Amino acid sequence: MQESAATLRPAALEQIKWTDDGLVAAIAQDAKSGRILMMAWMNRESIGLTAEEGIAVYFSRSRGKLWRKGESSGHTQIVHEVRLDCDADVIVLQVEQLGGMACHTGRESCFYRVLKDGEWVTTDAVIKDPKEIYS
Repeated sequence: MQESAATLRPAALEQIKWTDDGLVAAIAQDAKSGRILMMAWMNRESIGLTAEEGIAVYFSRSRGKLWRKGESSGHTQIVHEVRLDCDADVIVLQVEQLGGMACHTGRESCFYRVLKDGEWVTTDAVIKDPKEIYS
């Protein structure tokens, strides 16, 4: 997608099943490894900008505004493909994760805990201390 970024047509936006808040869940997946990196929310504007710019743009519910992945950390996501699931209520972005980490905790993925014997066990090491990333 990065090489051939395009404008998202209004008809494509209408096919998405938006939440009552006008959002859709978006999963970022590493385009090479297939690992799920993170989940965030997108609105109509962020999906349009993602399609046009070829980089991941999300909507931050806590801040109430658009958020370009990597704007603080430098860990931008270059979008290779955008997919819509069969129920039209989840987007999957196939991305190249710059900087090797998607999680604000300094890990490759936000999904770094595994349920084992009824408890969450941390399986992924911190690649870089978040204090160094967001100072």
